[in-house]
Amino acid sequence: MNKDFIIDTLVNDKVIIEFKSVEQVLPVHEAQLVTYLKLADKKLGLLINFNVPLLKEGIYRRINGDLNAV
Repeated sequence: MNKDFIIDTLVNDKVIIEFKSVEQVLPVHEAQLVTYLKLADKKLGLLINFNVPLLKEGIYRRINGDLNAV
C-alpha cells in the first residue's frame, strides 16, 4: 500500500510549513514535519498551530541537519 505525503506549503523551494489547529502540538505532529523535511531533502521547517491565544506561541521551528550546509 502506497502512502502519499502532502506538504501543506513549500516557500521558495526551501522552507516547509505545516499548519495545524489543535489543542496541543504532539510529538506526532513534529515527527510529521521532520519526516517531510527528510523526504523532501529540505533543511528548515515550521509547524504553525493556529489554536493559540498568540500566534507566536504556536510556531515551532525544526532543522534537518546543518542549516548552513550547502
